[in-house]
Amino acid sequence: MPFTRISLLAGKSTPYLAAVSDSLDRALVACFDVPENDRFAAIHQHQPEELIFDRTYRGGPRSDDFIVFHITTGKARSPDTKARFYRRLVENLAVSPGVRPEDVMVVIANSTFEDWSFASGVSAADLPAAEASR
Repeated sequence: MPFTRISLLAGKSTPYLAAVSDSLDRALVACFDVPENDRFAAIHQHQPEELIFDRTYRGGPRSDDFIVFHITTGKARSPDTKARFYRRLVENLAVSPGVRPEDVMVVIANSTFEDWSFASGVSAADLPAAEASR
């Protein structure tokens, strides 16, 4: 049940944005124990003065194709699971739409089921256990 905010500089085409979203989804399903139909993301395109990033801090060199994936999840993952996911995401993005691994930053934030309501004002904590365990 992750929700991802994807931030990047403005000006990318609709097919490029779709490829970014698809690459993320494939990595989540393959490596992060996310079901096929659990796809929630918001893409935020920023003007250059609105997305501030260091070109070399702990990686890089970063280009104007820099993308931040901020993933909020209701289930903690092991360090090994996260590492596999990070690798798969950059592999997928390198293939389509052609993003360099140096231009990918990922932040994972964990929350509890009480922090989520998927619809109708119902807490995810009140859902049947099978649904809430995603």
